[in-house]
Amino acid sequence: MDALVALQNRASSTRLVAPGPTIQVLENIQKSALRAADHGRLRPWRFLMIEGDGRKKLGELFIAAEKQKTDNLSEKKCELAANKAMRAPTIVIVIACIKDHSRVPRIEQIISAGAAAQNMLTAAYAQGIGAVWRTGDLAYDSKFSAELGLTMSETIVGFLYLGTASPGCEAKAPKMNTKDYFQSWP
Repeated sequence: MDALVALQNRASSTRLVAPGPTIQVLENIQKSALRAADHGRLRPWRFLMIEGDGRKKLGELFIAAEKQKTDNLSEKKCELAANKAMRAPTIVIVIACIKDHSRVPRIEQIISAGAAAQNMLTAAYAQGIGAVWRTGDLAYDSKFSAELGLTMSETIVGFLYLGTASPGCEAKAPKMNTKDYFQSWP
C-alpha cells in the first residue's frame, strides 16, 4: 500500500479476531516502530509483545488490578477484566523509557514512544491488519506497571490490539476537512 494512502486512510478497528499478524507482518510493524521521530536518538521506548497464553496471564493481571480497586469484585466483573486481554490475538504494550537528558525533556520522550505506536498502527493498516490503540486506567496504574516489570522511569503509553477486523467492523476513515484544523499564521 502507498504510504500516503495508509497515512490518510488509517482508522481503528475496534473488534478484532484471529488470525493475528504473521511473523513477517509483525516484523514489519516492529521495524516501523523503530523509525519514529526521536530527538537525541535516545530510543526512549520498549514494547511488550503478548500473544497466546500470555494473554491469559495478562488477563489475570487485569483481574488482580481490579480487585485492588474494588472490594468483593463480582465474577462478572472479573470475567470482563480478563476478557480485555482477549480482545485481539496480539497485544503490544508500548512503554516510554524516560532517560535523563539535558536537552530532551520527558514529554518529548513520551511523544516519541507515542510516535512509535502510531507508526505501528499505520504499518498494521498498510498490511491489512486491524488495529486499535487503547489506554484506560491501567495504563496509569503504578502497581500494574510494576507487575509487568516496568521501572520507575517507565510509563505505559498504550495497549495496541492487533488482529483481523471482525466482519462489519472494518476500519473506516471519517471524512475530515483540513481547513477545520490548519490555519495560516499570522
